Formats: sequence, structure tokens, C-alpha cells
Amino acid sequence: MRELKKLFPASQTILEFGNHVELLFAVMLSAQTTDKQVNVVTRKLFKKYPKLTDYVEAKDNDFTTDVSSVNYYRTKAKHILATARKLHLDFKGKLPKTVEEVMSFPGVGRKTALVVLGNAHNIVEGIAVDTHVQRLSQALKLTTEIAPEKIEKKLKELFPKSEWFQLTNRLIEYG
Repeated sequence: MRELKKLFPASQTILEFGNHVELLFAVMLSAQTTDKQVNVVTRKLFKKYPKLTDYVEAKDNDFTTDVSSVNYYRTKAKHILATARKLHLDFKGKLPKTVEEVMSFPGVGRKTALVVLGNAHNIVEGIAVDTHVQRLSQALKLTTEIAPEKIEKKLKELFPKSEWFQLTNRLIEYG
């Protein structure tokens, strides 16, 4: 952690967003796609769809085309539009504040929920394990585990809770 802090003293997500909804959608788009490419897509997307209701009313085919330069874009488009509807109807447009509630959105897993809650609400309930965190945790011999939930458990044992959120950001940035 000391070395990562030296390398990345003010580590934060490089995803670009203007509000909690945009953050959620950017993180959903980021799976198996570089953050740099997600930012290219979201710069246009967030201008075209400035309000949650714009997503709720979006035509599936048009939206799918709008995100077509990210990996798995068809599935991500379907999940984002379904999430927009659920967020609008069930949460009155407000991003919920628990991992379980955020994970209730289509296509949202634990990693996305942890990243979103940490960045949006400073709520830290765990360590988000993406490809970078997984690979570096093994390379740094912090764990031999392969499954994200087991890696998270091991990292939570090794680091104090006060470091969990920044550990994720720093490992991702290093990766």
C-alpha cells in the first residue's frame, strides 16, 4: 500500500461523469472495455441523454448503436435501459445507497456496485475486484485465489477498511 500511495497519491476513477446516474452507466459500460474507450462513448452519450427520462424513453436500436464501440454493447445497452427504467420507477431517479439495491439493477454485479457506491456516496462495503485487481493481487502474492469473491475476502483481511476503496483505485490505475 505504501508503494501504491507513492505512485498514485490521489487515485480516483478516470471515468468521466457528471452525476450519479452517469457514473452508474459509465461503470456498467466499462466491463471488458478500457476506461479510455468508455469516456469516448460517454462524452457523446451523456450529451445526447442528459436526463434519466431520456434513457427511459430511448429507442433500443438507437441506444444500442450509441454504445456500439464498447465490448458486449448489445447486452450493456439492454441492461442500461432496463436499469434506467428501474431507477426511475423504483428509486425515483435516486441512486440507492446499499450494495444489494445497486446489484438489483440488471447486469450490475458486486464490483460495479462497490465502485459506484464508493465514488457516488463514499460508501465502502468491500473491495471491487476487476481484472486488474485480480491480476495484481496474484502477481504481488497477496493471494493465490482466482475467484473475485475469494480475492476480495483475502484483501479485506490484509488491509484496513479505511484503505479498501483507494486500494481498488490504485490497483486499477497501476494495472
